Amino acid sequence: MLKGKEHIYFIGIGGIGMSALARYFHQSGYKVAGYDRRITPLTKRLQNEGVAVTNFEDADAIPFDFKNPEDTLVVYTPAIPSENEILLYFKENTFGCIKRAQVLGELSKQMPTIAVAGTHGKTTISTLLAHLLHTSNIKCNAFLGGISRNLGTNLLLQADARWMITEADEYDRSFLQLHAQMAIVSSMDLDHMDIYTHKEDMYGAYQKFIDQINENGFIAVKKEAALELDLKISNNTYALDAQSEAEIYAKNIKVQEGRFIFDYVSKEDQIEELHCGLPGLHNIENALAAIALVRKLGLTDHQIREGLSSFEGVQRRFDVHIQKESVVYIDDYAHHPSEINALHASIAQMFPNRKVTAIFQPHLFSRTQDFADEFAVALAAFDDLILLEIYPARETPIEGVDALWLSKKINKEGVHVCEKHHILKLLKSKDIDLLVTLGAGDIDTLIHPIREYLEANY
Repeated sequence: MLKGKEHIYFIGIGGIGMSALARYFHQSGYKVAGYDRRITPLTKRLQNEGVAVTNFEDADAIPFDFKNPEDTLVVYTPAIPSENEILLYFKENTFGCIKRAQVLGELSKQMPTIAVAGTHGKTTISTLLAHLLHTSNIKCNAFLGGISRNLGTNLLLQADARWMITEADEYDRSFLQLHAQMAIVSSMDLDHMDIYTHKEDMYGAYQKFIDQINENGFIAVKKEAALELDLKISNNTYALDAQSEAEIYAKNIKVQEGRFIFDYVSKEDQIEELHCGLPGLHNIENALAAIALVRKLGLTDHQIREGLSSFEGVQRRFDVHIQKESVVYIDDYAHHPSEINALHASIAQMFPNRKVTAIFQPHLFSRTQDFADEFAVALAAFDDLILLEIYPARETPIEGVDALWLSKKINKEGVHVCEKHHILKLLKSKDIDLLVTLGAGDIDTLIHPIREYLEANY
């Protein structure tokens, strides 16, 4: 794949996974450049590190040094439309063009790999794993799907790393490219129905992913998913659950001063009185999975206790930007109905009796259409609701599917549909108690102006 290559060009370099790969190769001595349609804090950080990034979709914007097919590799994501002018230029001029998943697959052949799969929870678990190993002085390279609050980055790169940690993305069946020794499957809710036409199709892909794990390795799977796959529990395969007994489970769960305290129980051992600052039972399950895996790598009770207690989470995962008596502001990446339900439950648990105003940006026309009824039920739980227009990402519009269409499915009065640039004006007409912004598109560009407005007026 990389033989004879000195230059690597990334199409979609601003994506959280692509930017980590770009930074990895740049720090490994390759000359790296790329295109993304948006200039963001991630792309600016790449530029500050010496990576050339353009947001012009024009072959003339490709640096001259990256126009030799003999020494340039092109990496792109499935999110890039096939008619993208830069991608077309490279393909028409016989450059080697491969998907991001293939690159991760090749890297996973070079180092023992820990792969974290699941519809939800991949980023939190992989980031927690990296944190636990890092604080225990076990060197690893980690490609993260979010910015670790502890590390301040989506890439952990260490000399003499013993392990590679990566998210195993189910979209486009990308995770089947990976060659892992250890794996976690956190959840298996149906998603990406442009790839998986029904649940059985998706389950089949997850089963193939699990079958590829080294037979002497380690697999931890959420109990519900293990039952769906009819997994055979063995010495290296575990089912886990936060609310009922399994091979790995939590007991004595309680909340003190905004932090979960629980006991970790497995068929081999038990660790009592663990402290976790992340809200929600789903994050206890995430912690159980990470603990079980690092236990296999030899981490002690003390290392696990200290690492979990000091873990600050991931940006855009229940990100509390303001917390005072007059107002609370939270931002979250939730973009699937199950994630919205979990977010609402976490808010109710951590901030009971507060009126919650939610601003939601749907992500993808297809997902909005496929799960419209489920979105309607999940979003109706908020006290006040504002919908932004659908973020298209890789898709073209579907006729009749928009935010107004979704709003009419929600059994709730007073649902607002608002353009992004009008959001502050709308907020000024409301009495905000607790505000949450949620979605996987570019809603994060509203965080700074909303935070400034709330800080100045509440």
